[in-house]
Amino acid sequence: MKSILFVINTMGMGGAENALLNLFQYMDLNTYRVSLYVLTGQGELFDQIPKEVTVLNKRFFPVSVYSGPGRIRLFKTVLKAMLNRLTLLKSTGYILKNLSAMLKEGRVQKEKLLWKILADGGQMPEQEYDLAVAYLEGGAAYYTASHVKAKKKAAFIHINYGEAGYSRMLDEDCYLHFDHIFTVSENVKEKFVQVYPECIQKTAVFYNLIDVEKIIRRSTEGGGFTDNYEGIRILTVGRLVPQKALDTAIDTMKILKGTGKAFRWYVLGDGELRKSLEERIRSCELCGDFFLLGTVDNPYPFYKQCDLYVHTAIYEGKSIAVEEAQVLGCSIIAAEYAGVEEQIENGVDGIVCKSDAEELAKEIQYLANEPRKRGLLGQAAEKKLQVDNLKEVSKIVELLGE
Repeated sequence: MKSILFVINTMGMGGAENALLNLFQYMDLNTYRVSLYVLTGQGELFDQIPKEVTVLNKRFFPVSVYSGPGRIRLFKTVLKAMLNRLTLLKSTGYILKNLSAMLKEGRVQKEKLLWKILADGGQMPEQEYDLAVAYLEGGAAYYTASHVKAKKKAAFIHINYGEAGYSRMLDEDCYLHFDHIFTVSENVKEKFVQVYPECIQKTAVFYNLIDVEKIIRRSTEGGGFTDNYEGIRILTVGRLVPQKALDTAIDTMKILKGTGKAFRWYVLGDGELRKSLEERIRSCELCGDFFLLGTVDNPYPFYKQCDLYVHTAIYEGKSIAVEEAQVLGCSIIAAEYAGVEEQIENGVDGIVCKSDAEELAKEIQYLANEPRKRGLLGQAAEKKLQVDNLKEVSKIVELLGE
């Protein structure tokens, strides 16, 4: 029986984590011996990992890295990794070099410096695998490239590589050690091979796996909005991180409030910016208009019940949140980012506009006043998504037979 190891950074409520669970669902887990190692040992989705998948972590904590207990647990994990095998001492040069580069660019991303420490100070695998898959950038890629023994190695790229803050120096050219690299869209592939041109022949697109039947079924379960609001409900789903540009969403809501028409904006997700976003909401006097609802076990009733789904991210790989909104026939407005045209045809199955509060407010007001247009966009979006999940899974399985 062939063995496959998947490595991921967390099992939190994120798009990549859910895509991995969908991948497990469509794999024949009785034909392959599948294992999973989670670098942080944390995540709310731990209980959704199929029982056929062997979790290698000696200890696992099913809590969000953004919650109070989760942050404490993550701090302990990082501290332990620093002390293991003198990791911090060995990584000092790496940290200083990349911190200096980040300071010059005016964009310090502390978590990206810690991924190397977590990878080098983590639990070391004992066996050799037929295939090892780094399912996320950063720590998972470093760990798989440097510490996993496997006959073949593959890596997934879920983001716009450069815009997300990665570089060859930060990654120490780790992608040269992989036999195959999968990107979630053509645009992600293009951006990645601009940085790693020598990897172009071994890089291919692997579309996100979407369980359409599950999404539709769960959208009819209990849950969703509980405030009995009669106005226009706007929904955004995503982590509370700079990439998602939720400050722009708050500024947009401030403009909408001044129009006199009834709007409420709801955000599902959690992240490092929660406190600063809450302060911005208060300063804009939007406490009764803009709501950070945190993460929920079942977001799909919210999609089904909203009037508009608005995606404000300034860069993406290929947004799973947008794909879920399409499955449920949402009327979608998305801020313009590289590769958005792969998901939305402007004016046909959604609206694409500049990442600007004035522009977003203008499009939201337009669709709020045009229920027929909202319906047509939603119908077109519902027909948009067509992914052959089994065909995508075969791209991994085929690696075992090469």
